[in-house]
Amino acid sequence: MRRLFIMALAAAVAALAGCGGGSGGGQPIGNVPAKGGLRDQVAAAADPVKTDFPATQGRTLQAVADSVTGGVEAGLAGSVFTVGRNRLAFGVIDSGGKFVYGKTAVYVAPSPDAKARGPYPAPADVLVTDPPYRSKQAATDTSLFAAVYGAQVPFTKPGPWSVLVVTHSGGGVVGAPTQVKVIAKGADKIPEVGDAAPKVQTDTVASAKGDESAIDTRVPPAAELHRKSFADVVGTKPVALLFATPQLCQSRVCGPVTDIELQLKQKYGDRMDFIHQEVYVSNDPSKGLRQPLRAFGLRSEPWLFVVGRDGRITARLEGSFGIKTFEQAIQTAL
Repeated sequence: MRRLFIMALAAAVAALAGCGGGSGGGQPIGNVPAKGGLRDQVAAAADPVKTDFPATQGRTLQAVADSVTGGVEAGLAGSVFTVGRNRLAFGVIDSGGKFVYGKTAVYVAPSPDAKARGPYPAPADVLVTDPPYRSKQAATDTSLFAAVYGAQVPFTKPGPWSVLVVTHSGGGVVGAPTQVKVIAKGADKIPEVGDAAPKVQTDTVASAKGDESAIDTRVPPAAELHRKSFADVVGTKPVALLFATPQLCQSRVCGPVTDIELQLKQKYGDRMDFIHQEVYVSNDPSKGLRQPLRAFGLRSEPWLFVVGRDGRITARLEGSFGIKTFEQAIQTAL
């Protein structure tokens, strides 16, 4: 893997691209994957620990990469990384374009020749909801993208960072390179944890005069997530505000994360409000972003902001996040 960090990742990006998500049949994975095939793989990938992976032992990131086998690629499921601790979400794709599920971790360094930092365990987090909450854009257990990896990674300075994803697969350990750009905290102009959330009016069934399809590309629309405007409830009770467009998403994760919000509303809806906001004006990407996204400084989707009773942000997530991660974010406001 000597040329690991100059390999192109076009195939990985292509594999993560596309609208909504798979809509194949099959039985759901649900909150806890059951036995059999992909279910076992995801379950085994859900609880990695540092000792499952090679120790850095003072080696460079390139040296760690040289100690594992190639053959897979990493597709990032987020784009905004700031100095400090970040959630790095991604998928691992094999040479046939299929997602790989196994115990996984991340190593990072400012450059391939710098000392490696890690391993940072990256548990697999299931994207598949229970059947009553599954849309036509949902992930299923036959979907390529049934779970996403997420690692908590500290970046100590702005600039490009080299990333090595390491996964147990086929009885061995395989590695995939990628790179992220880290910016100074606050440079993205997106509200951070601890900031007051912008008091934006979000679209509701009432504001759409009953035309649910105008404010929700989910099939079928989730009217339960459009009963109240964010501006009317923020500062009075906790709120989970999700910016996502299930049908027009630039990745395949907007459908699944909207389904997850609907499912978690049933569990926590008596303690907080759950709101979904579509992304594009008139659901047309050529017309630009809706005003609530502009107010939050967003340029990508999906994004989740969890806001406490005091109107301050307690959690923010970009890109793909599964049921466990979404629920953990909710609990920061309760």
